[in-house]
Amino acid sequence: MARRELGWSRSPDTEPCPPSAVARIEPEPSDFDPDSFDEQARERSFAAGIAAFDAARFHEAHESFEQCWLGNEGGDADFYKGLVQASICMFHLSRANLDGARPLNIGARRLLGSFLPEHRGLELSRFLGELHAHVRCAFDPDGGPVPVPKLGPVNSESSG
Repeated sequence: MARRELGWSRSPDTEPCPPSAVARIEPEPSDFDPDSFDEQARERSFAAGIAAFDAARFHEAHESFEQCWLGNEGGDADFYKGLVQASICMFHLSRANLDGARPLNIGARRLLGSFLPEHRGLELSRFLGELHAHVRCAFDPDGGPVPVPKLGPVNSESSG
């Protein structure tokens, strides 16, 4: 029986990821009400999403950014949706689910690209470059390690 039929997520020439590790992110039961999600709640959720993403808690980041996205009917909806997709992309990469990560990386780049170079205090040009390098490394393990992308500000002391 072929790997695809068994639910394995990687190509035959790489170490497979068993189906139990390739789970979809299912929504958690929530009492979230987008109609009562005001600007203060959005700012708190946005900050929590950035902190979670930068701490490699990608599922948690996804949840925070998703609240921002669902609670926004304005021009920033695609911005938040792009952050949701970047978070889920990284979640899949952290579980070696390359098939799940690939379309989310493309979607995140498309959605966030219209907000370049910077939006809502995030250096999106830098972030998308880091995300692209990280995803490429996952698809080409001979390319060497690449740091996990960060949304928050880069430590200015290290850039000298």
